Formats: sequence, C-alpha cells, structure tokens
Amino acid sequence: MSHDVIAATAGQPRSVSLSRPVKVLLILGGLLLAAVIGFMTIGAKGSWDFVLPFRGTKVVAIALVGYAIAVSTVLFQTISNNRILTPSIMGFDALYILLQTMLVFTFGAQRMVTIPPPLRFALEVVLMVGFASLLYRWLFGGARRSLHLLILVGIIFGVLFRSLAGFMQRLIDPNEFAVLQDMLFASFNSFDRDLLVVSAVLVLLASAVAWRIRHTFDVLTLGREMAINLGLDYQRVVTIILIVVTVLVAVSTALVGPVTFFGLLVANLAYQLTGTYKHRWVVPCAVMLSLLCLIGGQMVVERVFSFTTSLSIIVEFLGGIMFIILLIRGVTR
Repeated sequence: MSHDVIAATAGQPRSVSLSRPVKVLLILGGLLLAAVIGFMTIGAKGSWDFVLPFRGTKVVAIALVGYAIAVSTVLFQTISNNRILTPSIMGFDALYILLQTMLVFTFGAQRMVTIPPPLRFALEVVLMVGFASLLYRWLFGGARRSLHLLILVGIIFGVLFRSLAGFMQRLIDPNEFAVLQDMLFASFNSFDRDLLVVSAVLVLLASAVAWRIRHTFDVLTLGREMAINLGLDYQRVVTIILIVVTVLVAVSTALVGPVTFFGLLVANLAYQLTGTYKHRWVVPCAVMLSLLCLIGGQMVVERVFSFTTSLSIIVEFLGGIMFIILLIRGVTR
C-alpha cells in the first residue's frame, strides 16, 4: 500500500460494528420502552395524577414478576444443563395450588378472603422456601447426592401435591370451588399493591446473591465434571443458585399466581436471539423479552380484548407450544 493511500485512510474513523447480542438488546430495549409508554398512555382517561401512579404500580408489579421468572428459569436451566426444564418442575406450582386448596377447604372461601394479604403472602413464601430448603438439605447435602435425583424427587412431590389438591377440590362446595379456580390462575391485573415493597426487597436480595457468583454461570454450562476440574466448588454454587431460584419463584408465584411455561418461552427465545450461552447476554435478553411480553400482552388484553381473556392463558399457551417444539426437536444442552 502506498504512502498516499495510508495517509488518506489514517484520518478516517473506523466503523464500529455491534455484535449480535448488543443489537438484540438495543432493539428489545426500544420495543420495551415503547410498550411501557403505550401501556401508560393509551386509553388514559381522567386525571393523570391518578392514571400514572395506578398504571405505574401495575408496571412495577409486572416487571418484578417478569424479572423473577426470566432469571430463575435461565439459572435453573444452567445448573440442570437442560433447556426444557423450568423451576416449576420442582413442585413449586403444585405446592401453591395445594396451599390455596387447603385454605379454602379448611376455612372456606369467605373466611379466606378476610385473611390479610401480607399474612397470606408471607405464609406462601415461607412454605415454598422452607419446602425447597428441606428438599435441598436432604437430597443435595451428601457427597453422593446428585442434582438429577433432586429434580426427580421434586417431580414426585409435585405429583403428590397435585393429587392431594385434586382430592380436596372434589370435596369442596361447587361455589367455593369456583372461587378457588380464580385463585389458581395467574393474574397480572389483580394483586395487592402493599406487597410490592416486600417483593422488591426479596427479589433484590436474591439478585445480589446471584450477582456475587455471576462469574460461575458460564462455567456451569460446561457440565459438572468440567466445572469441578476447573476448580469450581460445584455443590456450594449449585446450592446457592437453587436457593436464589426458590426465592424468585416463591415471590412471583405468591404475588400473581403460578406460571408454568412462560419462563421456558422467554429463556429459549433469548438463547435463539442472542446466539450464545453467555449469561451476560442471555439473562438481560430473557428479562427484556419477559417484560416486553407481559407489559405488551397486558396492554393488548386491556385495550383490545377489554379483559375478556386472561394474559396468563395466552402466555401459557405460547409457552406450551414452545415446550412441544423443544421436545420434538430434542433440544437439550
């Protein structure tokens, strides 16, 4: 190359090409911002002093739930090395259903409504976290215990909880059963706003714990043997991640109800869009997808369908389709 050509090109700025994950996050960020603005403003009537706080509180609740579902699913798939598993496989949703059924069966629907929401929220979170802690300590404490055994026992407990709940539901008065059915579906529209602060604190604490061990996530994707060979304290790290996942799932389930397949949907879409398994890209992408789907979906349910359908039904339907597709393809890590 001649000196003239070098001199001519030396002063020109180099073109910076963004990587695929960065482009995906920027696009999702723009769409998410548009969805939030649309949710806050479209169809707004009356005083903005009422509309903005009312809708803003709903956005915060949806954001907490979406964040908790996305992060817990990605981390659970990381430690299980399987992209078709979600934390609900451990029986958390079944435990929530059993708890609600027992409350209606014991106290009745009318008395159950009178129970203060903070007390019910605390009871649900404590029971789910306590159940998981005992399960982890029992099955994951010894040197010979495996994560696969833990998942298998969680599945068995889930079947047991659903069977017990189904038995009690057959004995409940039909009118009270109708009330119970409404409680067993996730609702992103009706939630207790007094629980948002407690939920946010629990989610932040769990996120802080996960942030401290974030450097281990990519190592765990290599598998148990490889992670141990690289010097990772596998059992300790996996136990911490399981506790974080439990807290996130417990908070989201107690706040809005059980959501089974939604995490599977956003996690696998995040893998596909980013084209990588690095958690610094996958986790933010999954969170943005989760918030975009929930906020945008809730806006469509409210403004287009006028509350004639439920957002949980839509997301579970799409997540179930994703689950079937993954099973047919045999996509496992």
